[in-house]
Amino acid sequence: MTTHAPQTAQFVTLPASLDEAVAALTAMPAAVPVAGGTDLMAAVNKGQLRPAGLVGLGRISELRGWHYQDGHALLGAGLTHARMGRPDFAALIPALAASARAAGPPQIRNAGTLGGNIASAAPTGDALPVLAALEADLVVAGPDGARREIPVSYLLAGREMLGPAELIGFVRVPLLHAPQVFLKATGRTGPGRATASVAVVLDPARRGVRCAVGAIAPMPLRPLEAERWIASLIDWDGARGLAQEALAAFGEYVAAACIPDQAPPADGGEAPPPSAAILHLRRTVAALARRALGRALS
Repeated sequence: MTTHAPQTAQFVTLPASLDEAVAALTAMPAAVPVAGGTDLMAAVNKGQLRPAGLVGLGRISELRGWHYQDGHALLGAGLTHARMGRPDFAALIPALAASARAAGPPQIRNAGTLGGNIASAAPTGDALPVLAALEADLVVAGPDGARREIPVSYLLAGREMLGPAELIGFVRVPLLHAPQVFLKATGRTGPGRATASVAVVLDPARRGVRCAVGAIAPMPLRPLEAERWIASLIDWDGARGLAQEALAAFGEYVAAACIPDQAPPADGGEAPPPSAAILHLRRTVAALARRALGRALS
């Protein structure tokens, strides 16, 4: 597997279907599922993980595509970032395609998968704020052909967890047929790890705006009050444009909601002023939110 970690895995199995993969994990609970391996192999090489076995998901064709179902797109968990970044997928779910194109250098985009991004739940996962803003659901496969659905946000928040031998099979995303934007700041030139990211999705049918902020907390944050406030200002039956002052106020609202001031101490003293790093992060989030909404409305 790697020169840094000899004799890491005792066995490797390559199932041809999702149910076969679940059966393999049931037979060997200590085994670890692997698709692109971009996170798994980094942990192995750092000595943080020594799996007793691997269940490779690369041969499961049903996980590498998508199909339509009741106004939703059912995305296979094995879709790579490179595949999601192509024009045909971008026409379907633009913000998710944009996040896939920003997910790092080509070698990462070619190997890394949508399901891996969700399962690893790294705060900087580019797909996560988009899925939170889209209010996507997961289709989880379990033993004996069982299937259950949970919101992506429940898994990321730890409200529901994957059980023994369960795998993320598909991601169910509503097709809104409306503007959606993903932006991120990396602190350096070119694709890289996000210091902050923002996804904004318009939902004209419900006259709503959905916004999620990533990379600044263990899971994407939804500024719900800011969403409701800005949605009330939009002329949904007209041009949908907003003045620059409203866009700027939305950005500040989002930043303040997601990066609040520190609470005062219990002894009644004054709270310390925000640090320079916090102020910079707030400005970054405010700028991303302002620009993302402006692009969506335009």
